[in-house]
Formats: sequence, C-alpha cells, structure tokens
Amino acid sequence: MSQPELYLKQNVVAEPLYNQWYAWWFLASPMTAPLFVANLHVKIMESFVANPAIHVAALKSPALQGGPYINHGVDRLGDIKALLERTVREEALSLEYARAVLELDALLDSAEGFSLEELYPRVPDVLRGYVELTYDLKNRASPRFFEPLLYRSPFHRTSSQSLSMRLVHKDARPYVFSTPRLDTTDGSLMAKVPYRSEAIDRLFAMRHQPGPVAPVREALAIEAKDHDTFASFFTEQPPRPAPRYDGEGVRVRYFGHACVLIESRQVSLLTDPVISYDVPSDLPRYTYADLPERIDYVLITHGHADHLMFEPLLQLRHRIGTVVVPASSGGGLADPSLKLMLQQLGFQNVVALSELESLPIPGGELIGLPFIGEHGDLNIQAKLAHLVRLEGKTLLMAADSNALEPRLYEHVHREVGAIDMMWLGMESEGGPLSWMYGPLLPAPLQRKMDQSRRLNGSNAARAIELARRLKPGQVHVYAMGREPWLGHVMVMGYHENSPQLVESRKLIAWCRENGIHADMPYGQAEHFLR
Repeated sequence: MSQPELYLKQNVVAEPLYNQWYAWWFLASPMTAPLFVANLHVKIMESFVANPAIHVAALKSPALQGGPYINHGVDRLGDIKALLERTVREEALSLEYARAVLELDALLDSAEGFSLEELYPRVPDVLRGYVELTYDLKNRASPRFFEPLLYRSPFHRTSSQSLSMRLVHKDARPYVFSTPRLDTTDGSLMAKVPYRSEAIDRLFAMRHQPGPVAPVREALAIEAKDHDTFASFFTEQPPRPAPRYDGEGVRVRYFGHACVLIESRQVSLLTDPVISYDVPSDLPRYTYADLPERIDYVLITHGHADHLMFEPLLQLRHRIGTVVVPASSGGGLADPSLKLMLQQLGFQNVVALSELESLPIPGGELIGLPFIGEHGDLNIQAKLAHLVRLEGKTLLMAADSNALEPRLYEHVHREVGAIDMMWLGMESEGGPLSWMYGPLLPAPLQRKMDQSRRLNGSNAARAIELARRLKPGQVHVYAMGREPWLGHVMVMGYHENSPQLVESRKLIAWCRENGIHADMPYGQAEHFLR
C-alpha cells in the first residue's frame, strides 16, 4: 500500500544545536568550537549549578536578556547539572584543546623576535602539527591554525550536532545563545544527525514538493517515541505558489533585517538569509513560502549570527545554487574561513570573493567591496559588501559597514560608478567586543577598553558621508532586528529614542533633503528598478 504524499508545514522550526546549544559560526569551526564550549557553555552551566536563583533574578530585567544567564527555572537545576557533567565527559578533548590554546599563547608571549624554531617542540602536544608559529612585522608572535586539518581531526565533532524541531504559532521565541535546550516538553523533538546530512535536504524539500513521511523519518533517525510528534509536522495542504519573477528589470523584496531577495527574469539572489516562519500575525511579511523554488545565489556579508544564520541556511540548502562568502586567509581564531565552514556544512558550491573581485552572473556581475568597522578593530577579513550589477542597475548591499574612513568610498565610487540602490544597517551602538569574541580572548579586556571597542555600524554622520561619496539613487536602512522573528537572536529592545533609530532618522532626513529616496522598511517591502 503506497504512503500518502504530504507537505512539511510552513511553521516547522528547525534549530541546529551543538551539545544542545544553538549553533552559530564559532560552533561550526573546530578551530573555535572548543573555546566556546570551555569558556562559555561550561562556565554558564557552572554558574547556574552554583546558584540558579541568580540567573532567574537576572532575567527579570529586560536589560540582561542577552547576557550569560540560563533561561530555566530553579527546578531544572538537576537537568543543567547532568548536561554539564555530560559535556565535561564527552567534550574532554575540546576542554584539553582550550587549555592548550592558553598554554600556547603564554609560550608565544615569551618570544622576543628571535627565531621561533626552538618553540615548536614546546607547543602543547594536542596542538602539535595543527599550528604554524609566526611573527608580524613588529615581532609579535601568534599561531596560525591549519583549519582544513582541524576539520579532519577529532576536534571536529559532528556527533555533537543535532536538529531540534517543533511547530510554532507565534513569532516570539526565547533568546537562544545563553540557554541550552533540555527536553521536548514544548512539543519538540531531536534529530541527532550532522548538519551536512542529506536527510535535512529531503525534509525541507517537502515544504514545496510532497513526499512520503516514513523514509524521511527513518533518514533522520527519529526515535519511536517521537513518531506522532513528527507526523504532526506534515499536511496535505500545499503551500501558496511563489512563481519566479518574470517582469522587466529588477524586483527587490525585503524579507526583514538584512535579508533581501533580488530577482530578474534570469537570476535570483538572496542576501544574508533570515526568514520568518508562516505564523498568524498582523504584521505583513514574506516567509519561506514566498521564496522561489530555486535560489541561484546566496550572498553572505559576514559571519555574525544575524547574517550567517545556520537555521534558515540549512532549510534552504537544497534549493541554493551558489553561496558567495567573503574570502579570508583562515587560520586566525577570530576569523575562521566561511568557505571552508559552509563546505563542511554540506553546501556544494561555495565561492569566496575578495575585495574588488568580480563574479559573472546571468545579466550582470557581483563585485566585492570593502566592509570596514563593526568587528571591534579585530583583523577580520571575512567581511564584504556586495555590489550587484543586474539588468543595467546597481545595488549595494553594504551590510553593517561603519564608514570610519569616508575617503574609502571616494575610491570605491571611482571604481564602480553610480549606484541605484543602497542597503545599510545602522547599529550605531553595538555590543562590546567581549560580547561576541570574549571566549576567544586569552585574558579579559579592561572594561574601558572593552566598551571602547564596540561592534558598531555607522551613525548618521558616517552614513551621510558614505552617501555623499557613493551618490546612491535610493537608500534603505535595515530594521536591525526590530522584526519580531529576530528576537531569539537579537535582544534589541528598541524604543523611539534609541540611538540606532534616532541616527537612522537623521540619515533618512538628510537623504530626502538632498533628493535621495530613503526609508527604513519594517517587516516587508517591495521595489522595482526598471
């Protein structure tokens, strides 16, 4: 008897997890994952086990929602303790790696400009053969990790990867980066498969192509106790049709945050995918159902968790042609290779683009442009603004560029000419350096230093200087996490007088005074360039 062919429901959430913690780029690279396990996850769980009441009390304050506090009640103390013990046991090699990185840092601090050859035998044993010891031109020593080798080493723990799935009926989801998932009392289930598993592609292809449920359930190794829950994820109801754009010129659709779909008759491009699920809401939005069945190019501007988001990327992997990422040399703890990372995540065609490098696309080309700022002054190369030339029109996806040096954009304008449409984020007061990069630091930064080196985008003055020099015909400012489907990764808590919104309004006012169409879309928007 043949099985009925069903569709995956549009409101099935699938969170990639690493040791039951929400996964992002630093948990995907074996160069950095052990440091986050040791210096973040273990420490947060130890803090909770020592005094869970502090965590409960802290999270009553909206200002501390994005802090290192576990969002579980005191009654879950035993579960957190059990997860901590299991993590320490199963991640013993990762913890050894983290200790070795600290020892290596201390060893290199002893170098005084003389040859580093004699230090190789003193590298901690667990790291030997995985690092090169180098100087910069000021005789400061640092390691370069052989990141490709680490992906083929015991440090790359695909056994720690899994997928947590459940149905959602509203946008609001708890903040994910400080709290591990403990159980399935909310109607969720765990699929213990690595991120690169083809079973994930088979599952999410059923969003728009029906199929039998049992083969996918078996491929995902869903436990018998979860079969009924898994069955509830499917429906006979097909999704609404989303025909490929077939009009003149270029259609531009805003999906929220920094996610923009750019389409011509020949090609489709999606930037920094962050997609809403289809849930009841009064706020108009585009969802997964509004994406074309084939996305020819996905453009990633940088690795921050609200731009390189594994949750939507894994769900879209089966329909993506090419992923374009910023090139980096790799080997530096703060700057893992995005190309290598996405290849290991199962993406078949990943192109790394450098500054002013061009990639032909049907009806035009992509050009990588410099993206400065927003990374706490760290030497991070894996960040890139994307210039899209399509059907005679030019769009600049500037991401969170902080125009620290306005003259840069004079040089850029000389090279690329007129820009019809520019998209820009203006997180003018970002988090301190330690909020994102703290687990990688060998020692805590002084508070004043940490607060000085914030992850800032442009304020109004800098964005205006950028617009003066690039002379765009239109300027659109990303909503910067205000959309309700971003709350689980961005606890922004904006109000009308928040600096980010005040600065954005100043830029918009300046643009309008100077004959430039400008706005700050929220939820969804549609534009045409013809």
